[in-house]
Formats: sequence, structure tokens, C-alpha cells
Amino acid sequence: MTTELNKRKRVGILGGSFNPIHYGHLVMADQVKHELALDECYLMPTYTPPHIDKKTTLSSDLRLDMLELAVAGQDSLKIETCELDRGGVSYTYDTMAELVEKNSNTDYFFIIGGDMVDYLPKWYRLEDLLELVTLVAVKRPGYGESSSYPVTWVEAPLMSISSSLIRNHISEGKSVNYFLPENVLNYIQDKGLYQDV
Repeated sequence: MTTELNKRKRVGILGGSFNPIHYGHLVMADQVKHELALDECYLMPTYTPPHIDKKTTLSSDLRLDMLELAVAGQDSLKIETCELDRGGVSYTYDTMAELVEKNSNTDYFFIIGGDMVDYLPKWYRLEDLLELVTLVAVKRPGYGESSSYPVTWVEAPLMSISSSLIRNHISEGKSVNYFLPENVLNYIQDKGLYQDV
């Protein structure tokens, strides 16, 4: 019983603007959760991404609505809103320092696409971040699978869907059926989102 009480929790975090959430995000988070036997995995929307022009990102309320629809009715994935609650520019180090301080009995696994590994040297306080989390990269064709940083590599089915592709398709009147959950697509259509990208 004492061992069970002292067991550290293993939690995955997949951050992003989720503008909009799509099946590529959901599969990536779910696959990492199961491959690494994580207890929980969270989708964490950014408030103001440090690397994206804020003019192209929908308000956090709309993006959060879509995330909630995407995970509704299932227990595999959850939503972490600490960056929305904090506001300002969402630096990963600041966020993870906050989460680690609040949850001292949790080991965090921060998930990124394999295509992001080359950009790690540009991340804010990367060395400090690596003291707080295990960095997990999902392999991507055409990108290397090595790094000078400690990265755990995970296989996941390739889904060539991106939020920008969805936004562009919608603005051009093309179909995005099966790119994202149907209830999220219905929300986008009801709100008239991404008509002018």
C-alpha cells in the first residue's frame, strides 16, 4: 500500500495552438500515452504562442471550445488550461516550472513532433526545461532521429494533416471531412471560422 501511495504519476503534455485541433494531434498524443505507458496525457493550448504570428491564431476561447469537443466522451486525453489561465506569451519552460511546482509527485513528458527537434536550440531556457521534463519526439519521415539533447523517440502513424492545411481548405471551400472530429468541424461551420485565411 505504501508503494502504491508513493508511486510517481507519469503525465504527457502536448502543447500547441490547436488552430484547429485535428486527428493528427489526437493520434500523436494517444500513441505517446500508450507507447510510454503514461497515466494521463493532456492537450495544452497556448495563450500566445512565442513563434506564431498572433494574427493567424483564433481567440483562446474558440480554440478551447474545439478542444473540449474533440475529447468529449472519452477518457484517453484531457485538457490542461494553465497557459490560457496565465495569459501572455506561453513559454514552455514557464509552464512546466509551474506544473512541476504544483505537482511534485509527477514526472512530465513533453511531446513534440520530430520536425521540431532541430529548433530546440532556439527554445527559451531549454537547458532548464530539460531538468523539468522528459522530452518526447514523435518520428517524422524526412527528419533525423537523433539529437544532441536527451530525446525519447516514439513511433506513431503518419498523418499528413496540419491546422494550416485545414484552414486553407476551408477558406478555399474544399472538403476537410475526416481531417478532424465531426463535432469540431460542425463547430467551425456554425461559427463561420477560417473563411478568410
